[in-house]
Amino acid sequence: MPDARDSQKVLPQFDRDQSVWRSFSDIAFGFVAMIWLGGLLGVSFLATPVKFQAPSLDLPTALDVGRVTFALLSKTEWALCAIVFATTLLSPQSRNLRLGVIAILALVLIIQAVWLLPLLDARVSQIIAGVMVPGTPHHRLYIAAEALKVVLLVGLSIDALSALRAPRDVQRCA
Repeated sequence: MPDARDSQKVLPQFDRDQSVWRSFSDIAFGFVAMIWLGGLLGVSFLATPVKFQAPSLDLPTALDVGRVTFALLSKTEWALCAIVFATTLLSPQSRNLRLGVIAILALVLIIQAVWLLPLLDARVSQIIAGVMVPGTPHHRLYIAAEALKVVLLVGLSIDALSALRAPRDVQRCA
């Protein structure tokens, strides 16, 4: 009759600090970071600028659509940030750099949600109401914040891909 120790000699032994768990957390982390990056690029740097080039779409309508779009993007980004944070915590590796970048991303999201989006929403409401509003730097600051998030998410994505290429230490019992 086979002994339980015999199966341990053949099968790889995995625990939280080894290959399978590490791969799962790095794959999940990278997948979510890249999904976030793609959504951010698609909304902020592709769909939004193109919307204002459509000749049949008047400015108040385009601004109203933009307001709704960026409100949903903001909520989605909070969810993605939470998932990226959770997958980082699940990683058996020390991920201080990742946590630092995620903290910066969260700070940018806070600045956008608490300060920039409310100001831009109020401005859109005034424009829709027909009020002539003076120029402000808030839109450019929002664009700069979006660009910063792109750079940080590219860095996180590269880090995730690099982690997946790193050699794995799978110990087999002899």
